Amino acid sequence: MRTRWRALALLLAGLGLAAGATAAVADEISNNLDGTVDPVAEQMALNVGGPAGTTKLYVLPKNGDGKNGCNLAASSTLTVSVSSDNPSVATVSPSSLTFTSCGDQLTVTVTPVAIGSANVGVAQTGNTTGGTFDLTNATFAVSVAPPPNTAPSIVISGVTGGVSYPKGSVPTATCEVTDAEDGNSSFLATLGAITGPYAADGIGQRTASCSYTDVGGLTASASLTYGIHDPTPPVVTYMLTPPAPDGANGWYASDVTVQWSVSEPESPNSLTKTGCVDQSITADQTPQTYSCSATSAGGGPVGNSVTIRRDATAPTGVAFVGGPVDGGLYFPNTVPGPGTCTADDATSTLAGCVVTGHSTALGGHTLTATATDVAGNTATATLTYLVRKLDLYGFYQPVDMGGVVNTVKNGSTVPLKFRVGDQGVQQTSTAIVKSFTQQKVGCTGGSEDSIEELASAGGTSLRYDTTGAQFIQNWKTPTGAGTCYRVTLTTVDDSSLSALFKLK
Repeated sequence: MRTRWRALALLLAGLGLAAGATAAVADEISNNLDGTVDPVAEQMALNVGGPAGTTKLYVLPKNGDGKNGCNLAASSTLTVSVSSDNPSVATVSPSSLTFTSCGDQLTVTVTPVAIGSANVGVAQTGNTTGGTFDLTNATFAVSVAPPPNTAPSIVISGVTGGVSYPKGSVPTATCEVTDAEDGNSSFLATLGAITGPYAADGIGQRTASCSYTDVGGLTASASLTYGIHDPTPPVVTYMLTPPAPDGANGWYASDVTVQWSVSEPESPNSLTKTGCVDQSITADQTPQTYSCSATSAGGGPVGNSVTIRRDATAPTGVAFVGGPVDGGLYFPNTVPGPGTCTADDATSTLAGCVVTGHSTALGGHTLTATATDVAGNTATATLTYLVRKLDLYGFYQPVDMGGVVNTVKNGSTVPLKFRVGDQGVQQTSTAIVKSFTQQKVGCTGGSEDSIEELASAGGTSLRYDTTGAQFIQNWKTPTGAGTCYRVTLTTVDDSSLSALFKLK
């Protein structure tokens, strides 16, 4: 509050009154900080950083200085200066005001600078009214207090309470502060420990907390709880050795191992497995399925399976069906067909059996029966046989061979003498002869030779002559001189001897 001696000093300075003079009759200049005009100094309360304060200065006529009514009449003016005695606490503007009528209300603006107090004084710097003015009540005191303090507010951004986020993708929890005095700010929230049965895996519930105390000592806080979950179920895979079937048609023909792998990096402590037993298959088996199933906090069950069929055993009991017999002797025209074969297979079953090596060519031959099971295992069996031809010797005398045309009287009988050998063994059975044929042919070319010896009539059947150790077939020649014939002996192997005859 201002003091009376200061008010008096300002008044004396403003009006230029002599010592002992009184200002009781002068018009007054006052402010509107309150609704009264009194000797109590008015106070303007401001805050550092707050809005500027204003007051209006106006004229109160007193009719006591020899002039009735307001001193400001016609074109007269009163000019005063306005100043702060402590500009480091508060400043004032404008620094000069001019009144031109008693109705003027001129604004004074005071701007707070720092905590403290100051006095705003008014002094007369010009007066053309001829009257006097009391400026005592125009002065006032200014009190600048600390800034006003409103409570801050705080919210948590980034995460939302009650929402569950995938592990590894949880947003950053941030404290967002709003404070009218301190200004807005943000900082990372304080994160509590993860709770729940799988907290060790970073899965469960977590609380984000924020607290802020402003310069004025007011505190705001907030917290929320969100979830963290495993976003993916386990992954179940297996490794096979060999990596793919080494037999046919999806069968393994060797030992097989199955090794399971279950991956759950997000929540390993929540993992449960069913099956998932590594296998070593060393015995033949029909198709068998092995499985692995897993469940975790990330979901499930998820599983995988593999079917293994193993047959490493070749077919058994390979046997020929039909065809040549083992050690058989055959003429080219009597060799049986290749025949077929059979076999047994206990696991993958028989896929087929094939006979190879069949031939009717002269010489020894080997037949091979190859049995194959569905897994591709094979087994074989073999037999051998011989294909040979008979050795024919003859015709002997009286018949000439080598392209000679034998001349003989028509109607006579010619003895056809010959021997038959089978691998060096002379044959004696007439069954070795298949046929005798005669064929009329042209009588051109070739030397001729008369048959010196003729058999007696009759006895044309084939016989083996033990005395001569030869076969004899008496051929009764046809009638008809001048005709020619080819007589052919054919044995059971389709070997043959032929002789030419001309009838005379």
